[in-house]
Amino acid sequence: MTQPRKTLVCVDDTPFYHVTSRCVRRSYLCGIDRITGNDYQHRRLFIEQRIHLLSSIFAIDIAAYAVMSNHIHLVVKLTPEIIENWSDDEALQRWTSLFKGPLLVQKKRQGQSLDSAEKHSLKLLLTTYRERLSNLGWFMKCLNEPITRIANKEDGCTGHFWEARYHSQALFSEAALLSCMAYVDLNSIRAKMDQTPETSRHTSIKERITQTLNLADNIAEIIQAQGLNHFSLPLKALLNFEGNTIADKQNGILLSLPDYMELVDTTGRIIREDKRGVIPLHLPPILDRLGIDRKTWIANATSFEKAYQKCFDKKRRCLKQTA
Repeated sequence: MTQPRKTLVCVDDTPFYHVTSRCVRRSYLCGIDRITGNDYQHRRLFIEQRIHLLSSIFAIDIAAYAVMSNHIHLVVKLTPEIIENWSDDEALQRWTSLFKGPLLVQKKRQGQSLDSAEKHSLKLLLTTYRERLSNLGWFMKCLNEPITRIANKEDGCTGHFWEARYHSQALFSEAALLSCMAYVDLNSIRAKMDQTPETSRHTSIKERITQTLNLADNIAEIIQAQGLNHFSLPLKALLNFEGNTIADKQNGILLSLPDYMELVDTTGRIIREDKRGVIPLHLPPILDRLGIDRKTWIANATSFEKAYQKCFDKKRRCLKQTA
């Protein structure tokens, strides 16, 4: 019997979940439709950028992702505890980046004074907004709905684009988390779209290897294309690897990034009869292919998160200079 999603997602049990969304009616999310010949490659960058921007708005971290031709894979970590650290203004800023909100919220954002009744109503709204900004269902709604509108407009049709809102699978252990992340990062290789992790486009493993955030040159154009309102939040990096040292409280992934890359590379070499693609066995190990020294790589990887904010700040300064 099908269970409601609220019973499938419980942060007290585990904060980690594998989420998938798949198209219906033989629709193509991305790539080239072999039947119609239509090219939908441009949607992949739109989706990848939106995943990053939504993660920066929501109390949800991205551990892994893969944007495929007819479905999306995400491995997420829910962090509802951080919403208590947000001020009321920050919570409103996050919510109004996605939605205008009622007149009361618009008055507050414009700096207009509110009477006591309005302040009470705003407090209730803020409670609702905080809950939504830590909710997986709202995250997927904000991810999938814009894609549906774009796809239906381009295809000249109406109706469902996704077979369901989303499917989620709880990951209760480190082994489950790492195996699921490797499965997601190897999706394009198994589908024979790419040959190695470092060349697998629109995946989290390629982003981690190249240590670059896939954003266009003009951040204002991205925000407009994504339908966001005055987005000015710091960009959030992918969930970090903490190494093999177990801290009092786990914040990231208990493995080093080089070890994870080797795990993905080794797993991708295993031939599966039900999959078309595999990493060629004759290739040297991934760290050798990339010419990576472990100590240097770990040192560089620790500054990866700073690159997100530097990228955003630089483009925002350029935008102000040209205004």
